[in-house]
Amino acid sequence: MILFFQLLIGHAVADFVLQSDTMALAKSRRGELTKEHGASFPPWYYWHGGAVYLLTGSALFGLLETLLHWAIDFAKQERWINFHQDQALHILCKVLYCTLL
Repeated sequence: MILFFQLLIGHAVADFVLQSDTMALAKSRRGELTKEHGASFPPWYYWHGGAVYLLTGSALFGLLETLLHWAIDFAKQERWINFHQDQALHILCKVLYCTLL
């Protein structure tokens, strides 16, 4: 249970505190920053994987988080899911890691 709360805090810090407006705007492939600098400029997705790795000690979970977080945020930017669904999926990832550990 403690690990789950640590993962939630890590997610909140990486998703809201460390993410600048520039990073949030650059997530969209239709955005001006992406058109000007290329996809995923500046890179943001690896912070989440790093937080999961530091908290779980699992490089596999860190890599999985990096990939899943990118995919979930891509779905949100494409408007396939909304903000609440995005956050619910991120939380479900943390539940998965805790269950597997």
